[in-house]
Amino acid sequence: MSLGQHLLELRRRLVIAAIGLLVGMVVAFIITDPIIHWITEPIRIIAERRGDDFSALNFGAVTSAFDLRMRIAFSIGLFLSAPIWLWQIWAFIMPGLTRKEIKYTIGFVAAAVPLFFIGCWVGLLIVPHVIELMWGFTPEGGVNFYAAAEYYDFVFKLMIVIGVSFVLPVFLVALNMAGIMSGRAIVKGWRVAVLVATAFAALATPAADVVSMLLLAGILVVLFFAAAGLSMLFDRRKAKRNAGLLPPEPTS
Repeated sequence: MSLGQHLLELRRRLVIAAIGLLVGMVVAFIITDPIIHWITEPIRIIAERRGDDFSALNFGAVTSAFDLRMRIAFSIGLFLSAPIWLWQIWAFIMPGLTRKEIKYTIGFVAAAVPLFFIGCWVGLLIVPHVIELMWGFTPEGGVNFYAAAEYYDFVFKLMIVIGVSFVLPVFLVALNMAGIMSGRAIVKGWRVAVLVATAFAALATPAADVVSMLLLAGILVVLFFAAAGLSMLFDRRKAKRNAGLLPPEPTS
């Protein structure tokens, strides 16, 4: 294909992805009420514990409620339309890949996508504990009016950060398969990995919520060692293949 044909193909793929995102946003906008009710459950729990109405989601501007629904619609719509836009990306780059690269890419996506969503789910489990714990520092006579935009940004960013952290071990395996880092080198860095996982968990969760911190750090450490073990297994296969004990992999 010529450069012009590639650009036309890219435009077509982008239009299809945009239509998929738009449809996903429309569907997500319809279900924003149960989503808002779900993510604001900690606020209602706080209000019940206080026994008053001084804990609530606050909409400080005329358009705040609409803006919140649009933010939620975009985020959820992005997730709902993921199969469409991921396929468009894949269909655009696949013709230029070898059989080996296609196999590795499918394996990477098959591992990364579920881990990302599991991480987001863990983030959603941690969020209520974080909010309730932070409420405990409110001084006597204080109120907890949570600005809608800031509250949603907190929930969404924490969810995304933890989701991405779950995918990082997959990148380690990808680096190993690309020959950039050996499995032994990954294992040697276990002390740094444990330190980083603990520090990240401490930043992602409140300092006083030790249980959530240890849970998140433990999951990240387990994923790290799983990536290290898988990388060492791949290194053994490479060594056997180089020694002629296994047939070479197809490259095209």
